[in-house]
Amino acid sequence: MINNLQSTTTLNNGVKMPWFGIGVFKVEEGPELVDAVKFAIKHGYRSIDTAAIYENEESVGQAILAGMKETGVSRQDLFITSKVWNADLGYESTIAAYETSLKKLGLDYLDLYLIHWPVEGKYKEAWRALETLYKEGKVKAIGVSNFQIHHLEQLMKEAEIKPMVNQVEYHPRLTQKKLQSFCQKQGIQLEAWSPLMQGQLLDNPELLKIANKYNKSIAQIILRWDLQNGVVTIPKSTKEHRIVENSDVFDFELSKEVMEQIDRLNQDHRVGPDPDNFDF
Repeated sequence: MINNLQSTTTLNNGVKMPWFGIGVFKVEEGPELVDAVKFAIKHGYRSIDTAAIYENEESVGQAILAGMKETGVSRQDLFITSKVWNADLGYESTIAAYETSLKKLGLDYLDLYLIHWPVEGKYKEAWRALETLYKEGKVKAIGVSNFQIHHLEQLMKEAEIKPMVNQVEYHPRLTQKKLQSFCQKQGIQLEAWSPLMQGQLLDNPELLKIANKYNKSIAQIILRWDLQNGVVTIPKSTKEHRIVENSDVFDFELSKEVMEQIDRLNQDHRVGPDPDNFDF
């Protein structure tokens, strides 16, 4: 039952991952980011998602340590994710990148480590490195990001360990139903980045009607739609009131008709790069 910020989904290796978290994409190092992550922890968030390419792991780490100290939340209660960037894909380089991220974050381990993009000819070696890190107990779960069905199929042909998570662009304009169905069948948890389409959906007339009907914001409607679709979601915000508002999605449920109405907004439209046509 997804009924609060600490509600979790169980990954295919038995690790529990919060359904809801905060993302920090494009938030620069510094006090604003530190405060945002501390606000999130204070208000009940337990999942924090960053990446090497965001160049903000040090501030995220500072915020995690400060947040734990101020709230009494233990490290075991938090779920911290980072990602290996394209330039570091390769066996040794991925392991080195993991250690660098860990050092910047000031942590002893990560809960989830992802391959950020499926760079052809490189992601299989990187996956082998993630398997090593996982077997050595240096990370609790491993997964991928931006992988399409054919990438997953190619990876799983040779992988010893199946990915536990696939983090992809996912919002009402890009519902990725086939990918979601494939991941469900394979026991791979789908996770949404850019769930609010980088703010582009926040003035959508159809979503506004739904929001008014439920007395919620458009953002809350979309995030609730994510959860009811069984998709982990990590909206980004640096403002305390927005961090609180985003997470206020556990006291209502969208009807089947409304869920289908939102699904129909799909246009297969991306705000981020296409994983199959991305100049790496």
